[in-house]
Amino acid sequence: MEFRLLGTVSVDTFTGPLPLGPAKRRSLLAALLLSANTPVTIARLTDSLWDDTPPLHARSVIQGHVSRLRALLVGADAEAYGVELVTLGDAYVLRLPETLLDAQRFEELLTLARGQRSPADSVLMLKEALSLWQGPALSGAFAGRPLQAAAHSLEESRLATVEQLAHAYAALGEHNRAAAVLRAEAVAHPMRESLAAALMTALYRAGRQSEALDWFHRTRRLLADELGIDPGHELADAYALILRGDPGPDAGREGGRNAPDRQGTAARGPVRAGGGGDGVGRGGSGDGPGSGGGPMPAARPAADRRTGPDGGAAVEPAPRSDQLPGGAEGGTNGGTGSGTDGAPGPVPPRPLPVPSLAGVPHPTDLLPRAPRGFQGRTAELAALTRAAAGEAPVCLVTGPAGVGKTALALHWAHRNPAAFPDGRLFADLRGFSDTGEPALIEVLREFLLALGVAPRRVPESVAAAAALFRSLTDRRRLLVVLDNARHSATVRPLLPGGTDCVTLVTSRHRLEGLIASDAARPVPLDVLEPPDGTALLAGVLGEDRVLAEPVAAGRLAELCGGLPLALRVTAARLAGRPSWTLAGLADELADERSRLTFLDVDDTGVSAALRLTVQQLPQDAVHQLARLGHHPGSHFDPYTAAALAGTDPVVATAALERLAAAHLVTEAAPGRWVLHDLIRLYARGMDPEGGSEALTGVLDHYIATALAAADTAEPGGEPCFVLPEDYHRPVAVRDFVDRATAMHWLAAERDDLALAAVAARTAGFHDRAWRIILLQWPQVVWRVRDSWSPLLELALDSARAQDDAYAESRVLNLLGWVLTEEGRTAEAVALLERSPMLARQAGDRLGEATALINLAVVQAEQGELDTALEGCGRAVELAREEGDAHTEMLALQHLARMQLTANRPHEALESVRTALDLGPEHEEAARRVLLLTTSGEARLALGEEDEGIRLLDLAAGEAENAGYDEGAVRALQALLRVTAEPEYLKRYEQAVRRLTDDG
Repeated sequence: MEFRLLGTVSVDTFTGPLPLGPAKRRSLLAALLLSANTPVTIARLTDSLWDDTPPLHARSVIQGHVSRLRALLVGADAEAYGVELVTLGDAYVLRLPETLLDAQRFEELLTLARGQRSPADSVLMLKEALSLWQGPALSGAFAGRPLQAAAHSLEESRLATVEQLAHAYAALGEHNRAAAVLRAEAVAHPMRESLAAALMTALYRAGRQSEALDWFHRTRRLLADELGIDPGHELADAYALILRGDPGPDAGREGGRNAPDRQGTAARGPVRAGGGGDGVGRGGSGDGPGSGGGPMPAARPAADRRTGPDGGAAVEPAPRSDQLPGGAEGGTNGGTGSGTDGAPGPVPPRPLPVPSLAGVPHPTDLLPRAPRGFQGRTAELAALTRAAAGEAPVCLVTGPAGVGKTALALHWAHRNPAAFPDGRLFADLRGFSDTGEPALIEVLREFLLALGVAPRRVPESVAAAAALFRSLTDRRRLLVVLDNARHSATVRPLLPGGTDCVTLVTSRHRLEGLIASDAARPVPLDVLEPPDGTALLAGVLGEDRVLAEPVAAGRLAELCGGLPLALRVTAARLAGRPSWTLAGLADELADERSRLTFLDVDDTGVSAALRLTVQQLPQDAVHQLARLGHHPGSHFDPYTAAALAGTDPVVATAALERLAAAHLVTEAAPGRWVLHDLIRLYARGMDPEGGSEALTGVLDHYIATALAAADTAEPGGEPCFVLPEDYHRPVAVRDFVDRATAMHWLAAERDDLALAAVAARTAGFHDRAWRIILLQWPQVVWRVRDSWSPLLELALDSARAQDDAYAESRVLNLLGWVLTEEGRTAEAVALLERSPMLARQAGDRLGEATALINLAVVQAEQGELDTALEGCGRAVELAREEGDAHTEMLALQHLARMQLTANRPHEALESVRTALDLGPEHEEAARRVLLLTTSGEARLALGEEDEGIRLLDLAAGEAENAGYDEGAVRALQALLRVTAEPEYLKRYEQAVRRLTDDG
């Protein structure tokens, strides 16, 4: 067990990090760890968890987080490590051996490093200390003032350690290493003068004085532009050292490899004009420093540069390249140019590649990275270029499976990005994938979002979205790559509207309908010719190895049938085994009865090469590949792979790396892997009997991960179901740092979660199918109009297939609410009227309360206020009897709104007061805003205008601070009904604009 503060606040165990949940819980853990083995009072914890005035229920919130944290530690067998979270009166203390805390080990290593006599030993200890850092200190925690101060202190200690490491390298004479260590930090902290000065000194002593001087001038300009100040004494001293040519006390220890050479220009003292060997040109005017033959002046302190000898302003010019020691390049042979008299001229300084401090906008680019080791296809690339030269061209790359259509398309797309200044879009249409094609509306949604359309402005129908896409691309120069298309009808809605746009389509089919309707220009793709196949092998193995066995290389290319996939797999096997001969492998392939099938383009054509590759893999990688074949989704991460194989993420990651080395899986993005369609089919046949176990494992993984995401995105909410009786928790579950990361995971995994639910239903795992769908409720609530009904209807079918009243009621609650938001009120009522009865039948009292609330909302919209009030009041009673404050608050919120609509402002105020007394947490800012708004409107209805305006203004302010624009609009609308204050109108218009812009 290990506790981390130097990076994301976390608790690492043998099976992975503990799921700590929301930022407040991490903040509490961080505060306890910063005072490990020392009592921390409630007051100090409150300061760490809230920046402003804490809520009245702060103590209860802290107690809840402590209780949850203690349960997590107990569940991870913390006691065996000597870890215990103890309550001591009005304080808590986290007892643990200090060796388990990374910050403490960091300090111990620093102390040891300072006591070393040998710089080499210091380097080892300092590097080990810095390796403990995995990101900014206290990441993932709520940044209260005490924690901000602690994080700043830790960061200062880290930067000081970096400087110590550079100093130790310098003591060893390894100035290039010192510069490398310092450069990364100097880029990240461009106005930290001590870093810049140390980097300049290291660069100069490594013989790179032009870079050192360039860094000085960049830093000087930055300080002037950003802070309006001159460089301090550290920078000025480092600058003077370089101009004097002072080698320093520890220069030269690298034997001329990195340090200035005393026999060369870099190490010389006074720089004199006219000395070609000194690297000083004669092209200057002769009136600058160094032109008179005397020594070059050192940089003066900033105060000395402000006045000239006559008391007027004086400006010290930056030295030109022909005035620097050893010339701009710091070499020993002078400049490479020449002046008019034939003498060596000045050498222009090389610019130092320092990242820009300002963000530079880039055109939209959804292309995957270019394929590596691409070979041949000269004629096809030229044909694509010709096809793309027409007006609004549609280029169609066709060919058999595994022939390299996608590689060709991406290689061509990456060759000339300047031809498409408005961006490049990419979509995998999965026309030949067993995971199923994506919905056209989802592809169009991704394109429109990439082109800057706000999410809420994306139309919900394919026709409208396609029309908007054509309109937006009408005057743009854009490339659209549509990969793996199955039908012409799939492609047509995705074609851009501009005559300068190019569309590149790949397909195993000819798509003759697209040729007829849109004049698509086909570029057929066949297998590689033997020379290109041999070149592909050389690109992986190296030319020397292929030239040593040219006949065997040609034979291998022929045996692989010219299929790039087969060639790459074969080359990967050889690359990892330098002792193997190409002829030996060719003989092995020749013995396979399926050799000729390489010339076919059937799936079995690749199977022979894959089988030979898999035979050489370790058993854990073979097992992992076989289980990946049963994955219902389109991509996987180490957690998913572990769930499929029944291992943990560490083992799964190692197996994935081995599979990637054999070109059996592809890392499409960091931590995100995919299987080629043909390899998926092969892998599935490796272990057909393990399909059920693999599917169950990945379904339970999705349930566990989605539960963690929902808990982080909406903390405090009542769980939306109980777990299945035969549920198996995965060995490790992904931990979410905050709401944003949880919501991002739910959005990114939406397609695969849907595919998993479909696979569960098909396999008869109905209890998993509806749960996986229902767990997406935070995303459903956030994007309610995002076509959730079909998926929820599938969940409803699975619930009914089990004759499970509990499941059916839960699904009906969410589906009915979605239909209500979509304006399908009659359908919503028909469903929601059944839900309370089903919940009672199942003994699910909280489910019944939620059902009554949702039904009441619809009834109120239909004008049945009395019925709605009665149902909502019953929901309050049920939630109160069950002791569930979250559901009670929800019921009271809607009850208050209905009471106000029924012209009962006194009752509405009482409901609001009761709800607020339950104390929503900080994360539930939206609910508090809605309650305050209702309270303000109730006061206005009672004639208490001043108090009503005050409450509505408070609600609007809290909504704006929380980024809850919908709540701000509602509160400001109510304000504008009673006051014409220009400020309210301005804020209202701004909130509406944000809603429109942000979607």
